[in-house]
Amino acid sequence: MRRWWPFALLLLVLAGLQLKLWWGEGALGEARVLEERVADQRRENARLQQRNDALSAEVEDLKSGEAAVEDRARSELGMIKPGETFYRVVEPAGAPPPAAEAPRDAAAGDAE
Repeated sequence: MRRWWPFALLLLVLAGLQLKLWWGEGALGEARVLEERVADQRRENARLQQRNDALSAEVEDLKSGEAAVEDRARSELGMIKPGETFYRVVEPAGAPPPAAEAPRDAAAGDAE
């Protein structure tokens, strides 16, 4: 009769540990959710690192190259060099800008 007490006690301890493993604080479900959050944060960090690298490269380019400063002044500030003539093309008020031709026009402007 005393032989089943150790087995019952071990079975009870095992059941308690299983309950804690599956449904307790820090259980497997919670760990899985935390792993997903860590993976999401790593993806976000990688995206932000790429953005930072691109900005860093742009800063270096602006510090070292005169062409980058000139390009930025032309595109963002509308500046022109002495002796150049500036032409502005104005589309009619009701006509939407042609989306398919925009990249071709930009490429033609870079070739000059």
